[in-house]
Amino acid sequence: MNFSKSEALFERAKVVIPGGVNSPVRAFRAVGGKPFFAARANGAYLYDVDDNAFVDYVCTWGPAILGHAPECVKCAVGAALERGTSFGVPGALEVEMAEMVTAWMPSLEMVRMCNSGTEATMSCIRLARGYTGRDKIIKFEGCYHGHVDSLLVKAGSGALTLGHPDSAGIPASLAAETLCLPFNDLPVLEKVLREVGEQVAAVILEPIPANAGLILPQAGFLQELRRLTAKHGIVLIFDEVMTGFRVGKAGVQGLTGITPDLSAFGKVIGGGLPVGAFGGKRAIMEKLAPLGPVYQAGTLSGNPLAMAAGLAQLRELDANDGFVKLEQLGALLESGVRELLAGKKLGYKFYRIGSMWCLFFTDKEVHNLEDAKTADLAAFNKYFHGMLENGVYVPPSQFETCFISLAHGEVEIRKTLTAMERSL
Repeated sequence: MNFSKSEALFERAKVVIPGGVNSPVRAFRAVGGKPFFAARANGAYLYDVDDNAFVDYVCTWGPAILGHAPECVKCAVGAALERGTSFGVPGALEVEMAEMVTAWMPSLEMVRMCNSGTEATMSCIRLARGYTGRDKIIKFEGCYHGHVDSLLVKAGSGALTLGHPDSAGIPASLAAETLCLPFNDLPVLEKVLREVGEQVAAVILEPIPANAGLILPQAGFLQELRRLTAKHGIVLIFDEVMTGFRVGKAGVQGLTGITPDLSAFGKVIGGGLPVGAFGGKRAIMEKLAPLGPVYQAGTLSGNPLAMAAGLAQLRELDANDGFVKLEQLGALLESGVRELLAGKKLGYKFYRIGSMWCLFFTDKEVHNLEDAKTADLAAFNKYFHGMLENGVYVPPSQFETCFISLAHGEVEIRKTLTAMERSL
């Protein structure tokens, strides 16, 4: 493939944008080479400025669950645009979005919109601290909760990809308030809570980590976590920015029947526009200003364009059995991948839940970050570039998750399996 126009754009970008990108994982540092620059996207395909076409499994890192540029979203945004881009006062669409997500997510008694997943998790942490009067936070290694100072400690996603799990610029005193534990390890969690449980304001986690690859919770882990946090009076926060409205109508909490105290969302509910949301128990949410002492605000929170896009996307999913169809597409891809891998000599582990999937280049079962780090990165890099050359775009890092959209079909899945066969 020819990438000459992308290469020229990258050289220009590096002069005026740090690293030439506005989010680190886009730089392709983990896989080598230079990033391509998008020109447009439609359905299951992403097109670059050199007119190369790719079956897209990044889906803008999750939001494009219907595929790129779906008609329902374009129409909704166009209509909203005619009414104005931002108001600075409440709008009806904010209320409609709040009513919809609280109806879909049983754990949400109240919700507040914001502008990103990072804002949502940051607000959850502040709210948990304000509600409990405690300072310490527990997170799990490999779970990424955005670039929040107190949470960017042994994080996954871009921080892991670039080999710097602890970001510079975070005071040691602040990082000391965050305890990082291995995912899926109940004995360690129980020990820590016995020692400092009364000092812990919140436990935050991705209930299915999707920023260190895709890691599934072992049987009973989330249920016991809920029991232990309730026992110690700790706020349990589910970061469902990735999984919320993606793995099912009620996210991971709907699949497991677990009710967290607070939850963070983003991605799908914005229809491709910047968005975040957080919500949970009424008694906690009412600690937010203007009702309570915990301050949180945002000039563009509940932006009418984002609300229109998100509402249109959610309604389309609901009206057309979207989650059933996504599961069918995921199962079709999985069966093909597993058949393909059965004849390979190298070690691979394939994980999937609904429309999210990940191929680890290791023969070890992946239950936590340390397991994920046993992956053969050189083998993954070869695979990534092979897939790209064969017209399939997967995330440019072993430590990321792939997404399927409703625009993917049998044709795209066959093309993906052919590209895999040639790239592994």
